[in-house]
Amino acid sequence: MKLSKQFNLYESDHTKFIKELKASNPAIEEGQRAGRALLWDKAPISLTDQEKTAQSRLSQQAYVYQTKV
Repeated sequence: MKLSKQFNLYESDHTKFIKELKASNPAIEEGQRAGRALLWDKAPISLTDQEKTAQSRLSQQAYVYQTKV
């Protein structure tokens, strides 16, 4: 479905705000990339390290709050 030129030129207020914010402070994008790298972009874990981690986990009982008698 092809829209008319009228819709192609439309820019929402939110889009305009973000564009103006990035234009006034270009360091925002670099800060976003640094935050993403800090929280999400992790180095891959080797298979041996994954296996060690899986083996070192303690099994949890079905109902955590029940004490063993």
